[in-house]
Amino acid sequence: MYRVYLKPGKEESLKRFHPWVFSGAIARIDGQPEEGEIVDIYTSQNEFIAKGHFQIGSIAVRVLSFRQDETINIDFWKRKLAIALDMRRSIGIADRKDNNTYRLVHGEGDNLPGLVIDIYDRTAVMQAHSAGMHLDRMAIADALSEVMDDRINNIYYKSETTLPFKADLYPENGFLRGGGTDNIATEYGLKFHIDWLKGQKTGFFVDQRENRALLERYAKGRSVLNMFCYTGGFSVYAMRGGAKMVHSVDSSAKAIDLTNQNIALNFPDDTRHTAYAEDAFKYLDHMSSCYDLIILDPPAFAKHRDALRNALQGYRRLNAKAFEKIQPGGILFTFSCSQAVNKDQFRTAVFTAAAQSGRNVRILHQLTQPADHPVNIYHPEGEYLKGLVLYVE
Repeated sequence: MYRVYLKPGKEESLKRFHPWVFSGAIARIDGQPEEGEIVDIYTSQNEFIAKGHFQIGSIAVRVLSFRQDETINIDFWKRKLAIALDMRRSIGIADRKDNNTYRLVHGEGDNLPGLVIDIYDRTAVMQAHSAGMHLDRMAIADALSEVMDDRINNIYYKSETTLPFKADLYPENGFLRGGGTDNIATEYGLKFHIDWLKGQKTGFFVDQRENRALLERYAKGRSVLNMFCYTGGFSVYAMRGGAKMVHSVDSSAKAIDLTNQNIALNFPDDTRHTAYAEDAFKYLDHMSSCYDLIILDPPAFAKHRDALRNALQGYRRLNAKAFEKIQPGGILFTFSCSQAVNKDQFRTAVFTAAAQSGRNVRILHQLTQPADHPVNIYHPEGEYLKGLVLYVE
């Protein structure tokens, strides 16, 4: 087994069970581990402290276990996946008749850093964000098949765009188990086409499920604008909530096609919905002030801290335009999924936009990711989704 020795004092974060070892904390490595191999981590005093997947880069080791006697094998993966499933069952999101769409594994939040698994009816979509999870994908698939039993028939691997490019892993997307083509899943009684082949993330934004359900409660009789609509999730919920008009906007024509398919799947021949393939900022600039419920759910404006300043400017500009155009008594759902932007920074950006508009604004809800996207208490960086529901006079 390869050994990673830390510099003096660099074990403190691991003593607090933080699951990352940064490259700058390493004094030396016994041997030459390949990317993705398991290494044991020792303090400068030669004391075992953790083990995990080795990787070249800023995050050098992603911790899988703090126990020296724990072997990373098929039994390890089965135990971890069973714990993840039990948690989803205990919070009432798995094994529901009206919902077969949920996240089974959320990386560090489930003590499996670098691994994401989403469930869409009979298909599990697995995504690796580390070399180690990529190399262990077949063992994980075996364990997943056993733990999920008859809940799934297919396991699709989708990691071509998520693995570190320096690792030279050349992953290929494809089925590890099964090969079913039925891509319709149910979320709280609504049906959605899931594009796990070419769609973003694992094919659907599972993390907005509870926020979509909240929006449904506010939609009755309102004129709704869903910006950055992607698959139209918020639009579908607004329709069921009784909105009198729903407009969906996305710069991607493919996203608009998918939105229209999902609307037709749930509300065939319903004339309340119209979709537009157009740049969001251009649409906001020339749109009329007819909306009294607006959703702003943009893609991450900052994927790393170097882009933070421009991202905050983008959030201010986007929200300022919404405050300018929304009807009096309107409700604004506004989000940031940028991990580099924390809650306070996002709130400040939105509050600055509100102040610029000169309108009275009240906070109705402060939103985050749902319970099947848990935040490891020892890894606060895992809290990435921020949202506000605002009442605008």
